[in-house]
Amino acid sequence: MYRVAIGLGANVGDAAGAIDTAIAHLDVLGSVVARSSLYTTPPWGVVDQAPFVNAAAILETVLEPRDLLRALKHIETEMGRVETYRWGPRAIDLDILAIDGVTMQTPELTIPHERLAERAFALVPLAEIDDGFDALLRALPASERDAVRRIEG
Repeated sequence: MYRVAIGLGANVGDAAGAIDTAIAHLDVLGSVVARSSLYTTPPWGVVDQAPFVNAAAILETVLEPRDLLRALKHIETEMGRVETYRWGPRAIDLDILAIDGVTMQTPELTIPHERLAERAFALVPLAEIDDGFDALLRALPASERDAVRRIEG
């Protein structure tokens, strides 16, 4: 059994609804044992686009990492994600951020996620549900952490 940290994001259409739908899809791949609040975040990489809604979930699954990646890509496609350009707008984005006890680097998958330590939009929701990520989050500049805002409601 793997314990997997999944990052979720969207900024096209009903982004909050897309996150909820994606989490329901994750539950089919195993058991979602924790999910964060929703956060609004400024775009990262390509900044000339709508803000994102981000969240994180902890999934317990028997799927091997590469099989899980394929399943996540399938969910993205089913939910209407169309590949455009790197860091561009998306209907849904599902990233494997970390897997307990697993490190790997292949052309298709790096665990932990290669830019996790740079991304407040991933670390703020993840640290909410797993305090093992607090140190990485605290290492980011306060201005980056403060730009990630919890959506109340």
